[in-house]
Amino acid sequence: MDYVERLREQWAEQLPEVDTSVADVTARLRRIAGLLDARVDAALDEREVSRPELDVLTALRRTGRPLRAGEVTTLTGAPGASITKRLDRLERAGLVARTVLERDRRGVVVELTDAGRALVDDVFPRQLALEEDALAGLSADDRATLAALLAPVLRRLDPVER
Repeated sequence: MDYVERLREQWAEQLPEVDTSVADVTARLRRIAGLLDARVDAALDEREVSRPELDVLTALRRTGRPLRAGEVTTLTGAPGASITKRLDRLERAGLVARTVLERDRRGVVVELTDAGRALVDDVFPRQLALEEDALAGLSADDRATLAALLAPVLRRLDPVER
């Protein structure tokens, strides 16, 4: 019996009239995400970078170009005020640099420093390895099926996809 089965059993005793079958999927998704996040957080502790800060760094790395703060906000889905705080912290750590645009003094772009790029290039593959390990019990076909089943749920909920 896994966590969700125990949870549903407990709710069935307390509120038998409530259908908790949706938890078979949603509670498992939340539980898996939480457990994976905890593993990634542990791997990041030694680098003194948080997972939300890594999200900023990986957004910069995967685009391969400097970004305006608003673009970072869009790519990460985090609120603008949170991005500003993360960028402040990452800049103090020497992982990103901000540059005021010559043509528009109000515009600021953010780019990875060499140290920031090196950190992402080290940490991101380790994050993928943790995720690979979590999915080790699934065949390639099962993974493809699971991805296909989850994609429309994400599109329905994700404001970036609308």
